[in-house]
Amino acid sequence: MTNRTYEQYCPVAVALDVLGDRWTLLVLRELLFGDQRFTDLRRALPGMAPNLLSDRLRALEDEGFVERRELPPPAARTVYAATAAAHDVIPVLRALARFGADRLEPVGADDVRPSMAVFGMVAPFHRPDPAAPRQHNRLVLDGEEFDLLTDGDRLSARHRPDDRPDLVVTGPASAVVRARQDGVPLGELAEISGTRAARREFERRFSLPI
Repeated sequence: MTNRTYEQYCPVAVALDVLGDRWTLLVLRELLFGDQRFTDLRRALPGMAPNLLSDRLRALEDEGFVERRELPPPAARTVYAATAAAHDVIPVLRALARFGADRLEPVGADDVRPSMAVFGMVAPFHRPDPAAPRQHNRLVLDGEEFDLLTDGDRLSARHRPDDRPDLVVTGPASAVVRARQDGVPLGELAEISGTRAARREFERRFSLPI
């Protein structure tokens, strides 16, 4: 991705040659949430200089992780999108999220974006179980909807607006972080609707007290 390289015959070193530059994984994190305009990325990564963001996007395009798409009218604007190859990085991001979750400072009410709460504090802790039933979980955090579908070993985060969920969690994004950090039952911090079996399954699959 850059002229810098560890020059080691090692898969970890080669991966870091591609993904190890500062901000690169965070840019990919945002694009794996969904297609983004340049201004969306700047808003999500406020500490990143615009010229550096341009450099990282260009490098990720060169590596085949990012592509540009033109939205049709009336939007008629360019967005950046993660490619299929970029989805191979999701397990890396989830492992980093699990590593970092206990290292976050105590959460404040305004510290957490809903997308971070879902994809940083819930999805990375999914426990595959080939014998587990299909369950559709919907999290409505600070007014934003996210769907997590568990089906055996698989976890899908594709939004399903017309599908009726088995479990719905409605509340502030900070509630999810507090439940993960402090072990406070999610039901004490947010509103939960669903059967007792659905609640138990959510708690078991995501190791999150409910």
